[in-house]
Amino acid sequence: KFRVGNFTGSSQPSLLSYPGQLISLLPDPPLRFFFFFFFFLVFPSVKPKVSKVESPWSRACTHASLDYSRASERQAWASRQWGVDPAGVEWGLVFPDANGEYQSPINLNSREARYDPSLLDVRLSPNYVVCRDCEVTNDGHTIQVILKSKSVLSGGPLPQGHEFELYEVRFHWGRENQRGSEHTVNFKAFPMELHLIHWNSTLFGSIDEAVGKPHGIAIIALFVQIGKEHVGLKAVTEILQDIQYKGKSKTIPCFNPNTLLPDPLLRDYWVYEGSLTIPPCSEGVTWILFRYPLTISQLQIEEFRRLRTHVKGAELVEGCDGILGDNFRPTQPLSDRVIRAAFQ
Repeated sequence: KFRVGNFTGSSQPSLLSYPGQLISLLPDPPLRFFFFFFFFLVFPSVKPKVSKVESPWSRACTHASLDYSRASERQAWASRQWGVDPAGVEWGLVFPDANGEYQSPINLNSREARYDPSLLDVRLSPNYVVCRDCEVTNDGHTIQVILKSKSVLSGGPLPQGHEFELYEVRFHWGRENQRGSEHTVNFKAFPMELHLIHWNSTLFGSIDEAVGKPHGIAIIALFVQIGKEHVGLKAVTEILQDIQYKGKSKTIPCFNPNTLLPDPLLRDYWVYEGSLTIPPCSEGVTWILFRYPLTISQLQIEEFRRLRTHVKGAELVEGCDGILGDNFRPTQPLSDRVIRAAFQ
């Protein structure tokens, strides 16, 4: 037996400073060889097992499982959707409009919404027509239904005498039914949210000109819950298997946007001023959110959850399953904005 005396010095030696002193105290050469082999050859090669800490936005090709607080996730959404490194890049530096005070989506506190009877002075009037040969596209971030027939929206909170042309329908959904909508109502999320995106064709010549301008864009938002099958969306959900991968498109013979409006009288909605929820997050958007949700079946939403963020055959990075989902932006501060309601 042997004892190692106290080490002296101004600081405590590291673990790997001990072996040399231990070996010098061993009288037997075989023991010295054993300690030399272990401490200088075996021990340095042994690495401690560290559990991988996976950031919420790194899962699933940065389409994260968003079962965490929405309040601190602006950068997470940027990384998830547009490839910005969440560890070192502030998303607002890449898309400056995202630094604005009137960003979307938001949480709608129904008790704080202000009833505004003037919203009913001129009835909200969607003059939608059935679209023939609509293109449905998987762009790797969402599903888009591009409308070729001219459908317009007017009245309600929109400037009097102005028409807003319906450009496309976009979908945002969650990997699970507990999340998916971009807006929340009293902090409750829905499994999906549809956006009917319009641009002011009275003031501008194209949607590109209208983006970022006052009264340039109007978006009707529709919450979606799970229940009965939605007949109007069958034309879309039935072909999703054909556009499973990013960049795939398919033309459907018929799509009727009128089937997406839940309230025939169009009286139960909230209004606020905000922004696009996708880059460049330009403001000047009038949001019209209907109070009553649409209903789709579990089978229909599962068709969305089979979609992929990548092109077919692409090599996925480590930790990426390539599933398209949780494609919603976290809620943003309300700031000094007022939410108006067309109902009491």
